[in-house]
Amino acid sequence: MAKDLEFALLRSFVTAVREGSISRAATALGHTQPAISQQLRKLESAVGHPLLYRSSSGVLPTRAGEELLPYAERILSLAAQALSETGRALTGHCGVGLLEDLAASPLPQALADLARLHPGATLEVLSVSTAAMREAYEAGRVHLVLDEVPDLPGPPRWTVRRPLVWAIGQGVDVTADPLPVVLFSNTCAWRAAAVDTLERSSRRWRVAFESNSLVGVLAALRAGLGVGVLMPVNVEPAMALHDVDALPALPDVELGLARHPRTEADPLVDAVETALRRNI
Repeated sequence: MAKDLEFALLRSFVTAVREGSISRAATALGHTQPAISQQLRKLESAVGHPLLYRSSSGVLPTRAGEELLPYAERILSLAAQALSETGRALTGHCGVGLLEDLAASPLPQALADLARLHPGATLEVLSVSTAAMREAYEAGRVHLVLDEVPDLPGPPRWTVRRPLVWAIGQGVDVTADPLPVVLFSNTCAWRAAAVDTLERSSRRWRVAFESNSLVGVLAALRAGLGVGVLMPVNVEPAMALHDVDALPALPDVELGLARHPRTEADPLVDAVETALRRNI
């Protein structure tokens, strides 16, 4: 008999990965922690592989979990969009500004799926500097911006907290003294989290590489230059830290969405905002 992947199980899995914790996933979904744990075990049984590394400080996806995650996210996104968008015909233009790390996540795929449902609509995704994003927002080219709360070009309509995790370069010894660290060169929560966390833990460290882009940071990690701080969605399977207690725990980051005031009651912008909120 063919196996089906139940939506509830996939939702529990995706939420646990996004929240970095089964207890936080239970709170987000309005269930008990034992109920979420049971659903995760049922999904692992259906898939035939462990999907999460569990520890006292949280969870991280296994290699099988990393492979399942984009499929699970897209299945849930498409199901939700099919329910909400069937029968509607949206037109017009909506510009979306995304933090670079989110532009490399499944969010653009969710927006592409929405655009396919509405061929009369045009969606434009931009990932540029904070100054350039603010300029595009004020000019009306960008209608929605999803970014770190301090970098938003307007007041947030809503905010969400997401975990940061350590990404380990190929062959890097996490017990090295000093610890080689790959940093974003621009001021951001990711850099501050790495520096502040290591300083508070009294861990000796050194800057091994800096880049102002996610592409550069990922290249340095692939080259084995050190450890870095990323959102879970950007951590490649080979970079996952399986022993989550090997490095000090990192804080969450607060993201928010700003919406241009001239777009109120615009049905296309409403639909895009809903898709962003659903998939973040």
